[in-house]
Amino acid sequence: MLAGAGQALSAGHDLKEMQAHRNDCDRGRDYYVELFARCAALMQAVVALPKPVIAAVEGIATAAGCQLVAACDLAVAGENARFGLSGVNYGLFCSTPLVAVGRAVPRKQAMEMALTGSLYSAQEAERFGLVNRVVPEGGALEEALALARTIASHSAPTLAIGKRAFYAQIERPLDEAYALASVAMIDNLAEPDSVEGLGAFLDKRRPVWGS
Repeated sequence: MLAGAGQALSAGHDLKEMQAHRNDCDRGRDYYVELFARCAALMQAVVALPKPVIAAVEGIATAAGCQLVAACDLAVAGENARFGLSGVNYGLFCSTPLVAVGRAVPRKQAMEMALTGSLYSAQEAERFGLVNRVVPEGGALEEALALARTIASHSAPTLAIGKRAFYAQIERPLDEAYALASVAMIDNLAEPDSVEGLGAFLDKRRPVWGS
């Protein structure tokens, strides 16, 4: 679960800090290299985590904050949440946020967000596919927790295999995608929880997961 403290999820990087590093002897280049490397590592870690990650968004999620929402597996937004790739407003195009956002929403919509720097409503974000659902203001965390409980009722190894396979195949050509997904299902069938789950279905009983 990923949620913000206070009135926003995240407005992205600290622009004051970024600007201050222009006074470094290298005009901040080393700092910027480290900053974006750490940011990229965080976003990739969210995807690589075996457990599903759900964002609960109230308030704003802009620039790297919007990137973080896009990197999560699922997202729930309060009705007053706002999303945007605002960097262009400050002369800094949101190139790294577009990596995640461009994989979560249609390309033309991702480019509109980045080119305009506008804020988009929770309802628009749901229409784009950036968030899964919109709930009354203040209810995002509760709804995200309910979603998490539903997901947690399933086999953890099965979820991990499925998440890993999804991200491995989603950008591949169709033949490669099916090959990767087939291997994932074969590996999944070898898991004890798959033996238990299929047996429970055939026996008409509830499965008892091993982990």
